[in-house]
Amino acid sequence: MSLLFIGIDPGTQKDKSPTVWVDQVQNELIFQGMKPSPELEAECAAFEVPGHATGIPDDEAVIRIPARMVGMIREACDAVERADVR
Repeated sequence: MSLLFIGIDPGTQKDKSPTVWVDQVQNELIFQGMKPSPELEAECAAFEVPGHATGIPDDEAVIRIPARMVGMIREACDAVERADVR
């Protein structure tokens, strides 16, 4: 895997580190964030989307990313769309 570091939340303390990367091989966005509260995770799991089962598959997770990281997420989206990342 070849990760391109995009950024880390500048508003967190040294013991926290929400982070955004781009996987240049798989052409995917990678996020590290905070675990949600059990209540939020349950709400997400119960959310109904037409054509999809409810619940969270075992190989997926709900994470929280601070809104102040939107710029980094946009940068990651741009990077994953560029031909030079592939």
